[in-house]
Amino acid sequence: MAVIVGQKDTLHVEVDRFEQRALTSTVFLNSVPKSGTHLLRNIVRMFVPNEQQWHNAFIQYPNLRANLQAFSPARRYLSWGHLLFTDDSALALRDARHIVLVRDPYDWVLARARFFLSDEFQGPMNHIKNGAAHAEDVLNMAIFGVHDRAPSLRDIYDFNAAAWMGSRAVIVRYEDIVENLRRLEDPKGERFFRDLLTDCGVDLPEDWRERVRIGSDRKHSSTARENLKVTVDIPETLPATQRRLVDYAAPGLRQLLGYV
Repeated sequence: MAVIVGQKDTLHVEVDRFEQRALTSTVFLNSVPKSGTHLLRNIVRMFVPNEQQWHNAFIQYPNLRANLQAFSPARRYLSWGHLLFTDDSALALRDARHIVLVRDPYDWVLARARFFLSDEFQGPMNHIKNGAAHAEDVLNMAIFGVHDRAPSLRDIYDFNAAAWMGSRAVIVRYEDIVENLRRLEDPKGERFFRDLLTDCGVDLPEDWRERVRIGSDRKHSSTARENLKVTVDIPETLPATQRRLVDYAAPGLRQLLGYV
């Protein structure tokens, strides 16, 4: 089993600096792994009282039953994780506001490959680090997975994204968050974050820009690219062959998610 080694979370100190209104409904921030999970989580946390944030666990299917209280309509927590689509997951999230964060599969492959090669990722694939495997081979591992060690891109996007579409879940694209962080002073940026927070059941306060800037500060994310110690150089953009391999491995996926 892989272990993620990260830095200590201190965002709760920033949250307490602001006047917070209690959540009126349960909220779950779901995501495709390596799609900007910490970015979305930390932005939304800046608008939610610390006592309503579920820090007991990062919720995934193996620990779902142990964390069902996070979805209690009576307690109204904000929680987060990578919760794949199953009958149990759908039942647990029946009464929750549900956000699903996705990322362009082309860029996702690069992010996953960097993570495989980082010191922060410890597990049964440590032997591919420090130049033991060529970068192109690691990119292909990110696309097709590794037998008995890592699922394929297709499996991850099938169960963490596509299967939630058409349900009550709201799909949010990582790229749209990044784009609107650059235009916080623009009406389009304000509209984007108003809509995002409304989907989370949160009204936009007057100081929303400061909260978003703090929450989006990459120093608060241990898995942000600059905070990873990567042992092999990965290209800035996905090579043409690997792009074709993504399209072969998951035909129609980018179009389904709105990237084509």
